[in-house]
Amino acid sequence: MTTSTIPSAAAADSPVGRTELGMIRIDDRVVEKMAAQAAVEIPDAGGAAPRVLGHAMTGAGAFGGRQTSLTALPKVTADVDGSLVALDLSISIRWPASVPEVSSAVREHVRSRIGELTGLTVSEVSISVTDLVTRFPASSRVR
Repeated sequence: MTTSTIPSAAAADSPVGRTELGMIRIDDRVVEKMAAQAAVEIPDAGGAAPRVLGHAMTGAGAFGGRQTSLTALPKVTADVDGSLVALDLSISIRWPASVPEVSSAVREHVRSRIGELTGLTVSEVSISVTDLVTRFPASSRVR
């Protein structure tokens, strides 16, 4: 007499990503994209200031360069080590919003979204505010 067993999704005491069938690993770049999208879900946060030779160029739009945008995705680097993630975000914030409040909201939202979507534990979220967005796109006129 033979018995057949169906493998369970994951044992309760196994590490994140480990199943009876093998190991699931989430690449750093995937976590970076998830974190960038989660960061712009906060209304007053947006993409980082444009960079020239590795330095943030705030106000570059005044000289004809690309302007900082609240709709653009921020710059994110992720370091996934097993089930732990360390994130480094470069964002811009809408003026006159409170920088500490927006940064804290971004940090907590990114931490919870990465945990929900991947099951990984976010151990650190470092945030650099590279620009304050004072120019807003002109609203479209309805004729």
